Amino acid sequence: MKNVAIIPARGGSKRIIGKNIRLFHNKPMISWVINIAQNSGCFEKIIVSTDCEKIAELSKSLGAEVPFLRPKNISDDYTSVIDVIRHAIEFFKSKDEFYELVTLIYPTAPLMKVSDLEKAIKFIGEYDFSMSVALYPYPIHRALFLENQTNTIQMLEKNNFMKRSQDLKDCYHDAGQFIVGKTNSWLTKKPIVDGKTLPITVPRIRVQDIDDEEDWNEAELKFSLINGDFEERNLI
Repeated sequence: MKNVAIIPARGGSKRIIGKNIRLFHNKPMISWVINIAQNSGCFEKIIVSTDCEKIAELSKSLGAEVPFLRPKNISDDYTSVIDVIRHAIEFFKSKDEFYELVTLIYPTAPLMKVSDLEKAIKFIGEYDFSMSVALYPYPIHRALFLENQTNTIQMLEKNNFMKRSQDLKDCYHDAGQFIVGKTNSWLTKKPIVDGKTLPITVPRIRVQDIDDEEDWNEAELKFSLINGDFEERNLI
């Protein structure tokens, strides 16, 4: 099936300034995912959707296409990736370009592997979407919260206090790497919420949300470990 990759990379990141083009292991962050997408051979085109000229020029120098600059009304802190993907699809339609699949690839996913992308595309079948997920490292059924008025810790679900970990359901979270979707599904549905979504489980060692400096440091550490002897010992 014809497949286009969309990498959303706006220029206004606030918690980590210039996050998408900041050097990560001596290369701009976005260069890692562009390179992974290129190496997969899964895409007719690799598009970067950005509102930033600097990101656009860097992306083009790395071999991605930037056929438009994203409008300001879908480039703020409240813009969802759904908005970005739908905008790109409508742009393609205006140019008489049609794709059966559209793959969202997050720009800050340097731990992503080609094999996971390939699996998501290969097995999407009758699903609307397939996406990267990871297992929570601790049972979220025993999650705690801070009661501000009393400054005490309490359980969200107190009835789970005496239950064994193995008796609680495994729970997963979005791994923040990619979502493969059928074009019509992107236009009419949302992953997980109201579409049939196939999980592609990624080991926790290869998952890191990057929202602040601590996250960034953890991602760099994981990257170093993965590119050392972890891979040789089949731990990832």
